[in-house]
Amino acid sequence: MIPADVTASTERAHPRLQRGLSTKAALGINIIDMVGVGPFVTLPMIVVAMGGPQAMLGWIVGALLSLCDGCIWSELGTAYPEAGGSYAYLKHLYGERSLGRLFAFLYAWQLLFSAPLSIASGCLGFSQYAAYMLPFTYRTYTVTVLHVPIVLGVQTALAMGICLLAVTVLHRDIRSMNRLFQWLGGAVLLILAAIIVIGMSHFHASQAFSFPAGAFHLNHAFFDGLGLGLLISAYDYWGYYNVCFLGSEVRDPQRTIPRAVLGAIAVVATLYTLMNISVLGVIPWHEFTVGATSMELRKVTLAVFMQRAYPGTLGQHAALIAAALISFAAASSVLALLLGYSRIPYAAARDGNFPAFFGRLDPKRNVPNVSLRILAAMTVFCCLFRLQEVISTLVVIRILFQFLLQGIAVLLPQHRRLRRGGTFRMPVYPLPALLALSGFLFILLSRPNFLHEMRTAGIILLAGVAVYGIRVMKTPMQPVSRKGEG
Repeated sequence: MIPADVTASTERAHPRLQRGLSTKAALGINIIDMVGVGPFVTLPMIVVAMGGPQAMLGWIVGALLSLCDGCIWSELGTAYPEAGGSYAYLKHLYGERSLGRLFAFLYAWQLLFSAPLSIASGCLGFSQYAAYMLPFTYRTYTVTVLHVPIVLGVQTALAMGICLLAVTVLHRDIRSMNRLFQWLGGAVLLILAAIIVIGMSHFHASQAFSFPAGAFHLNHAFFDGLGLGLLISAYDYWGYYNVCFLGSEVRDPQRTIPRAVLGAIAVVATLYTLMNISVLGVIPWHEFTVGATSMELRKVTLAVFMQRAYPGTLGQHAALIAAALISFAAASSVLALLLGYSRIPYAAARDGNFPAFFGRLDPKRNVPNVSLRILAAMTVFCCLFRLQEVISTLVVIRILFQFLLQGIAVLLPQHRRLRRGGTFRMPVYPLPALLALSGFLFILLSRPNFLHEMRTAGIILLAGVAVYGIRVMKTPMQPVSRKGEG
């Protein structure tokens, strides 16, 4: 047996990520990431996009798409349980010394743009509900810079503040946060369950299922609405793969990763659908689309929901409690998002495929502190943008640079040969992968601003290729020492 003092001195000399996350904690991280503030601020968006209570179809189809894609993540996550998730998968599947290295770099590169947008969406959702509790923060000022709206005000400061608080909390050893994420995951589920119970106890079926004429006619308008609804529901479900970014910090990844990925999707999809139905049984869906109060209703839907369920003073207090709980869920999601995403630039740097400073670990806490702080700083900047622009840009970039590349990779002959026993293997392969690819392509092609968003992604792609080419020409990319890594 190696003496404890020798082990401790070795870890100080060669700090490495620790396998400290249990299945419960991994499931909690995924649930927190999935829920966050998404369904509480996007429920009205999906109702408006699909034109009525048939919006629940968006949640259901989105859940099926997530399950198909979750099979891809589970298979790759157990085959390559390493830090960085998609970074490692693309590198291995497309060839470590050929396209794989380029694709992996481009994935880490785009993450510098998409991850702060993702985290900022949680920060902005937090600020919307926090502002409900602090009315003096409602006033905002919007200025346009290069055709991009920039929002200034106390709400923006609240969004930035929760990001800074999160990065401070995350400067701790992963093993010490195991129980924290278990409790946070349970608390978020209780919030969703409470909303469903309250909604069902004040439920009006005729109101919840008052479908407009032609709601299910399979025409151009239906598929346009479904495409936008799927984009929103995809954003709300994303996060089921967060544990894969923490692959080298998970105990027993062969069991933990599939359970955390597929379990989180099953639980959250059920709760999302029930919540959508229960809210529309209390608030008529028409109010989201017309009337002077529709914009205000969209911002704090669940607070208004409580006021409708409990009229009078009780409703006002209940609305404040709801706003506080949803703010808590949003803040929890910011923690989970920063935790997972910070491991991707770290993994790329440890592999010699990204600037070396991203690969530094805090020797006392085994935390990639530089990667964590840089992503937090970029998130603070993204908090200046409006939530809707953040969501649409994020989804398109992530589909192009991550989901499509991974889905295609599991169909390649190399992966088919390497599918091995002892790891999760998707049922009825390759059907889930084909369905996931079809769903993501449908979301992209149904976007009304598809070409505009593709230009944005193209600029990021070309800039990444240029940076990669310069790095290859200037310095041979030798990996950072990975002694003790595992």
